[in-house]
Amino acid sequence: ALPGGLPGAEYLRDSSELIEMLKNQKRQGKFYAAICASPAVVLQYHGLLDGIGKATCYPSMADTLGGKGRKNERVVVDGNCITAQGPGVALEFGIKLVEMLFGREKAGQITDEMVMKKN
Repeated sequence: ALPGGLPGAEYLRDSSELIEMLKNQKRQGKFYAAICASPAVVLQYHGLLDGIGKATCYPSMADTLGGKGRKNERVVVDGNCITAQGPGVALEFGIKLVEMLFGREKAGQITDEMVMKKN
């Protein structure tokens, strides 16, 4: 899961080791995720959104995702790719990652323990 922000996302984009790891994750059908600027700056840039029907990122960058950009969706799951808009949805993003990795029951347990609103 890639954090966002600038210039951090640009540093991630330029890390050949990281990009190879992400490409392996995708190739092996494993989950990969990014929030804020990273879906646009890292995933889109390196073709890691190819074959994905929809994704989201920081709202002002959503147009860089082409037709797959979703400005009004806070967290988007498409296949094994999970993307989120930004810092304001970080907890929601984290809970979605737990759900995808460990199941809905575990995500619900954590949501309850954190006194979070359930979707």
